[in-house]
Amino acid sequence: MFFKQLKKFTIHLFVGANVASILVMLLVGYSDRLNPVEHPVLSCMGLTFPLLLVVNILFLLFWLLVKPRLVLIPVLGLIINYVPVRTYIPINFYGSLPDSTIKVVSYNVKNFELKAEKGAIHPALRYLIDSKADIVCVQEAGYHPPVKNEELRAEYPYCEVMKYGMVHHAIYSKFPIVGKERINYPSKGNGSTAFFVEINGKCVLIVNNHFETSGLSLDDRHEIQEIVKGNTNNDSLHAESKRLIVKLADKAVIRAPQVDAVAEYVHSHSDMPVILCGDFNDSPISYSRHTLAHELTDCYVEAGFGPGWTYNSNGLKVRIDHLLCNDYFVPYKCIIDRKIAASDHYPIVCWLKMQDK
Repeated sequence: MFFKQLKKFTIHLFVGANVASILVMLLVGYSDRLNPVEHPVLSCMGLTFPLLLVVNILFLLFWLLVKPRLVLIPVLGLIINYVPVRTYIPINFYGSLPDSTIKVVSYNVKNFELKAEKGAIHPALRYLIDSKADIVCVQEAGYHPPVKNEELRAEYPYCEVMKYGMVHHAIYSKFPIVGKERINYPSKGNGSTAFFVEINGKCVLIVNNHFETSGLSLDDRHEIQEIVKGNTNNDSLHAESKRLIVKLADKAVIRAPQVDAVAEYVHSHSDMPVILCGDFNDSPISYSRHTLAHELTDCYVEAGFGPGWTYNSNGLKVRIDHLLCNDYFVPYKCIIDRKIAASDHYPIVCWLKMQDK
């Protein structure tokens, strides 16, 4: 009798824990609606979403083994959290590409810091040339960005750069670039550039972005690894977690007005085709991505598959590079190309079909 009651109590305890995890996942999944300026710490909670998702999946496996009829709880949890789950891990299957799609690449090349072999072209530049993309947007293009390389110019006859502090951002295009301008917001080394490109007789707005960084040092990233692995005692865990969250929140407060400025600029140009991309330094569940996806379509969510990590350094994996478009385009396929390891980012690549709105 005692063991029967203990079992019943334990089941109820796990049911309560599962329901609680679902509710927390729901709150965290919609934390991207919170403006970091007003809610700096809470707005960063989206970073914990994948952990909560894993917890719910573990509950699903647990109930399958222990009490199959209760598997309905985590299943309902996934249904309730469908929007943030799909945002974080979209599941789309690729068909054949229609004719006349435009291939767009966005790539943070980390200032071309990786050393090339003597006499060889830089591997990131080689990748961009060989990609045969129609439009390439580059962030952190170096202090002297390559624009005169013969192979590059043969593939992309139109090149433009914009300098932010000591760093340049660039666009390489097969289509004529007919104009460019800065999107004004305060920043020392980050920036957003509006390039105007003529594609098939239409003027298309291409917005290349590099928003405020996370501010995490190499030591901070190593500490996050240790926390995830469970190699930190309780006292250190509390202190380090609080320090890291405050650091991330401080940068989110700086980043939010930058994102708002770009969203306002895009909204004011909603009468023309728009492609927006770049290094957001923010996860899929973030104010940055949500604010711009409110104006545009997130191409990876609509046409990507899996978590799509674009940042992979020091054991940290997260999608912080994004590519979006408005209703003048249909995204048919979007991938993260992990074949190239010339930076701490991977390129995000999308095939778009222009259409009449």
